Amino acid sequence: MSQTTARVKKEGKNYEVLVDLDEALKFKHGESTLGQAVLTEGIFYNLKSGEHASSQDLEKNFGSSDFSVVAEKIIKNGEIVLPSDFRKQEIEKRYKQIVDFLSKNATSSEGRPYTPERILKALQEAHITVKNKSIESQIPEIIDQLSKILPIKVETKKVRITVPAQFTGHAYGVLQEYKEKEEWLNNGDLVIDVKVPAGLIMDFYDNLNAITHGNALTEELK
Repeated sequence: MSQTTARVKKEGKNYEVLVDLDEALKFKHGESTLGQAVLTEGIFYNLKSGEHASSQDLEKNFGSSDFSVVAEKIIKNGEIVLPSDFRKQEIEKRYKQIVDFLSKNATSSEGRPYTPERILKALQEAHITVKNKSIESQIPEIIDQLSKILPIKVETKKVRITVPAQFTGHAYGVLQEYKEKEEWLNNGDLVIDVKVPAGLIMDFYDNLNAITHGNALTEELK
């Protein structure tokens, strides 16, 4: 078990609670319970000094002085402080995912595959920062940066998607990562052309269908 701080700042004051790192990250994404995430029953201005937050400030800034209500808001809406070793592990894990994908799906301009070692070296030479979001959504940007160091290409699929109006709010965030052009229809539907790495296309369709409950229309373009 690794302990850390979850915190949020309101009106110039910090509000902190001691949490279990893994469980707090899960709870933030709806995959654990508050009871598993928190390790104290107090809200603090500063955990290290042990200075407790006043009930008046909690009521003012969180609408409640109840520990469970405030702690949930801090974890879900605030920052979970990541220890340096954890951040390093996460970065290494994301780099490995990118290297695995590119070694299976990317080739040189002559069609030859690259070894994982060569891809990792190119990522480092290009000083590519792996962001804390899905690897799939970062692939197009990473390929664009890598191509300045290494002649590299990934087969892509072009798809035209029509998203019914009631699903556009949730779907747009997924689709814009791959967007080439878009058109909003008078009825609120979204018609959007995307370009997706071929190795990700099945996962892309699965994600799209989950968001739209299978109601999006797709047409592969040439």
